[in-house]
Amino acid sequence: MAERLLLVEDEPSVAEGVAYALGQEGYEVEIAADGKTALDLFEAREFDLVLLDLMLPGLSGWQLLGAFRKQRPVRVIMLTARAEEADRVAGLEMGADDYVTKPFSVRELVARVRAVLRRELKPTGELEGPGRLSRAGVVLDQARREVTVDGQPVRLSPKEYELLAFLMGQAGRVRSREEILAAVWGTGAYLDERTVDVHIRWLRTKIEADPAHPTRLLTVRGSGYKFSG
Repeated sequence: MAERLLLVEDEPSVAEGVAYALGQEGYEVEIAADGKTALDLFEAREFDLVLLDLMLPGLSGWQLLGAFRKQRPVRVIMLTARAEEADRVAGLEMGADDYVTKPFSVRELVARVRAVLRRELKPTGELEGPGRLSRAGVVLDQARREVTVDGQPVRLSPKEYELLAFLMGQAGRVRSREEILAAVWGTGAYLDERTVDVHIRWLRTKIEADPAHPTRLLTVRGSGYKFSG
């Protein structure tokens, strides 16, 4: 029986080219052009591997990866135009099996798909380790969606959690408001960049000893925000 792949990619030319090449190799490929469609397909069917673009309309690739891993273990190769080391590390720490930057060779991608599919699929319990981020006294458990600060549990709203996960996964890297909006709210979300400022302020009241003088969630004037730790 052919191995079934879910390709989550919003650029039609890229999606069609990749799907054709993988189909020629004997794989069964389904395409989702946005986060909601991808999540619906994942919930309805079993897939051997997901090829996941990070920048998507609606739910972002970061959000989808977290949602997939909450449901069941699955192999994931992340596709993105972002080449920064911190992005690769964040994706792998959140449980991705591989990370491919655009533009990429389709032949290389097919080879990576073969290599990842040869790996034994880990049970859920073993996947919890890579999904655990610990920085500056803040521990974020992706599998359980739980956060502790200096050993004490804190309650975050869904968006506060996604914002913290995004910035902690790229600790030390400055992210602009535009990048944060795209990653946490999705590229299809028509929101003012001040939305980020408001959520940063709320998040600081929960993870900083003195929100007026933060040491973890820092503002980089004229550039954006970063998690320091």
